[in-house]
Amino acid sequence: MSIDILMIIGFCLAAYSIVGNDVPQTLGTFISSNAHRPWWILWLYTSTILTTVLLYGWWVSGIGDASYGRLETIPFPKEGMTWLYIIPPLILLFLTRFGIPVSTTFLVLTIFSPTSLSAMLTKSMMGYAVAFIVGIIIYRFVMKKVTIYFHETRHQATSKKWIGIQWVATGFLWSQWLIQDLANIFVYVPRVVPFWFMLFAIAVFIILLGMVFYQRGGAIQNIIDTKTGVQDIRSATIIDFMYALILLVFKELSNIPMSTTWVFLGLLAGREFAMAMHLHEVNKYRTSRNVSKDAMKLLFGLVVSILLALVLPWAYHWIENLL
Repeated sequence: MSIDILMIIGFCLAAYSIVGNDVPQTLGTFISSNAHRPWWILWLYTSTILTTVLLYGWWVSGIGDASYGRLETIPFPKEGMTWLYIIPPLILLFLTRFGIPVSTTFLVLTIFSPTSLSAMLTKSMMGYAVAFIVGIIIYRFVMKKVTIYFHETRHQATSKKWIGIQWVATGFLWSQWLIQDLANIFVYVPRVVPFWFMLFAIAVFIILLGMVFYQRGGAIQNIIDTKTGVQDIRSATIIDFMYALILLVFKELSNIPMSTTWVFLGLLAGREFAMAMHLHEVNKYRTSRNVSKDAMKLLFGLVVSILLALVLPWAYHWIENLL
């Protein structure tokens, strides 16, 4: 199956909206803790990892699959690409403008395969719960003294060792996120991707990444910046490692796509609640309010996704019959 203009438009819109929504969530702590560095250094580093992950996945899959098997249960539409599938990324663009961290997995993939919603939702809810519990346990019991120490020494100069460890952690996390979320973008093209299109995709991603870093994360970054201690490289490094490990576990669990947004916000929520228990400077009421707001945004995105899955196909067929 050849790639036509509408596929390219859908792919570019999905890439633009998903990178703007999801990348600041994944690299948000990296951006916050490296705010003093030139944006292009962060851009070059993450672009190198992105290129490696994309080409490696495309090659080891037998030359063709750029989604690491995440689209095995979501076939390309039999009728081909139509305007029906262009609407979700446009809605995602609109929501991202207002800093709403919706799940791109639900918003984009559900319209391609409504029957997969149940499995994706189950895995994503499990991811949120696991991340939330892990966040509370680690930061309440295992990391309690460490987080207090980090908080008390947050204004001191950071060791170069921590800087190196953070960049390794970020690379690990970035690769795991790409493996999970590439499906949300490559769903717009045939499951066997030509090499010329892979080069085109890499160029698109690198340009979009540059925009994210140049804008220092955009509107979604505000959610990260409200969390306790994320500007501290040491705290950001631990968050990134935990997030990456949870994604790795769920990647090995099954090939069903899941919402990385739910996992990330679940981890931050558990961490915030745990730190509010032993850091007097952390306002418990504000923590509860921020976590509740994040959860409401996730639920809002889920409701929008379900409505799209139900209403858009009906509207599409109604308009096509009318014409």
